[in-house]
Amino acid sequence: MSSVNCNVINCSHNDSGMCYANKIAVNGKKSHTSTHTCCSSFVESSDNLSSSNNDHPCSFIGCNVKTCTHNAGVICALNNIAVTSKTPRPNELSETYCSSFKCK
Repeated sequence: MSSVNCNVINCSHNDSGMCYANKIAVNGKKSHTSTHTCCSSFVESSDNLSSSNNDHPCSFIGCNVKTCTHNAGVICALNNIAVTSKTPRPNELSETYCSSFKCK
């Protein structure tokens, strides 16, 4: 079962460092570095509290990054990934990235 470690403290799906979104997708089609990817499921939470309606951690990791070695036909082949922020309090998904990205 897949899981997403989330270091984006103000994402509404983050609960104690785990992502509770129903599913996530990592975007950045032709990225060559991890910081050119992003988590398209990021939703800013102004109070740093999880507001996800999902009772279970995220178990589906989609990958739209064609240059990543872990991309297995739009699904991430890793069992768990880490999503990180570029800024202390991101307010848009472009300020997040998949730190598990590895360029082909």
